[in-house]
Amino acid sequence: MNIALYIITVALLLFSYYKDKKKTKMALRKAWKAFENILPEFLVVIILVGVLLAVVNPEVISTIIGSDSGWMGVVLAAIVGAVTLIPGFVAFPTAALLLQGGAGYMQIGAFISTLMMVGVVTIPVEIKYFGKKLTIYRNILAFIFSFVVAYIISLVVS
Repeated sequence: MNIALYIITVALLLFSYYKDKKKTKMALRKAWKAFENILPEFLVVIILVGVLLAVVNPEVISTIIGSDSGWMGVVLAAIVGAVTLIPGFVAFPTAALLLQGGAGYMQIGAFISTLMMVGVVTIPVEIKYFGKKLTIYRNILAFIFSFVVAYIISLVVS
């Protein structure tokens, strides 16, 4: 599947280059700049998670946020996700590493859901633009919804 996506991407890039060389080169430069801007954040988080996985054995991860940790692990994962500010392109590989390290699907579902939907760190900015009441309601509902997501994942994976 990945090879097919790479082939399609290269084919479309060549087609774009054939149609308009100047725009294609400009787009590639912009993409490279975006990659350079993203790379430091991505590497730092991946290194931190890698060190965490190297230092903490899979049994500890399983105990804290493994499938046997139950709803307590879901709550812990949801809280960590709510207070963490990681972009999605870093969060999903991080989640995959945690799953390989022994985390449970339900717990990772709650972690990713709150990570993407709840913004404890960004609350001051959100209050500035949306107001205090809407910000609090939105974050509380998003936090609750992450448990719905975790429950649905437990039904699907079981």
